[in-house]
Amino acid sequence: MAQEHRRSPHEPERRGRSAPRTRSTQSRPAPARRRNGGASFALLYVIFVIGISALLACIGWVAANDVLALNKPEKTATITIREEDSFGDVVSMLEENGLIEYQSLFKLFAAFTGGRDKIVAGAFSFLQDLPLGDYHRLEGYLYPDTYEFTTPQNPLYVINKMLVRFDAKLTEELRQQIADSGRTIHEVLTVASLIEKETDGADRADIASVIYNRLNNPNSSAGTNGYLQIDATLAYLNGGKVPTEADKSIDSPYNTYLYPGLPPGPISNPGIESILAAINPNSTSYYYYVLGDDNCHHFFNTYREMQNFMSTQAMYSHS
Repeated sequence: MAQEHRRSPHEPERRGRSAPRTRSTQSRPAPARRRNGGASFALLYVIFVIGISALLACIGWVAANDVLALNKPEKTATITIREEDSFGDVVSMLEENGLIEYQSLFKLFAAFTGGRDKIVAGAFSFLQDLPLGDYHRLEGYLYPDTYEFTTPQNPLYVINKMLVRFDAKLTEELRQQIADSGRTIHEVLTVASLIEKETDGADRADIASVIYNRLNNPNSSAGTNGYLQIDATLAYLNGGKVPTEADKSIDSPYNTYLYPGLPPGPISNPGIESILAAINPNSTSYYYYVLGDDNCHHFFNTYREMQNFMSTQAMYSHS
């Protein structure tokens, strides 16, 4: 049976559903604060990214302007690079002459673009005495090696890199040996190029001795009269084909059957082994050599000795 509840004068008034309202009112602000915090973080993140991007763009523009001179007035300066100068010395000279402003940016740019290889000490001294305008001029000086290039690439950069490699291979010690021999670098390279085309074996120093014996003793009893008579020079003239008897009459100073002494210049780009053989030939009395059935060169003091050997070889039986 329902009973009526009467409130005591001292009992506080109770209102229906007051507690749920209180709980609802206390729990609502939290999600609102979370939404406001997330929006603020996103805004700060966007501002941070934009700021960093703007800073990097400014740095990039300053770097590009410095190393590429995109917005600089024209300026001319003469920079002399000595052989003992390091890459850092060169960068310092560029800064001192007002060509760049920030060494660190230039070094970073050079590291990414391979710029270190493009800076060399003045003109190549080994080319100074060679005549300009001759397409044979660089023959022998483009060092044979494995190179890595991006494409497309400036041909001048490619040639320069090969010359730099040759310059590094021909050390000061080797240059001194050449000077002490009384020969020039060009003459030694010419001999080395003949050796390079005549053999790929271990007889380079013996072939060098034959060449020098003929050059130094044109009036010897061997009867060579200063003619080198090297077939590789004929192949150089006929486009790389196997030489024939007719090729021996080609009128060219590169024809060592028709003209005595060395040809005007190298006929190939020799490697370091042939260069070393040309600098340090074996000491022999050989004036002749010929390929045998064993695919090796055999060396002789006289023409008769060579002829006798050839008569025993099947590869010459048809001659």
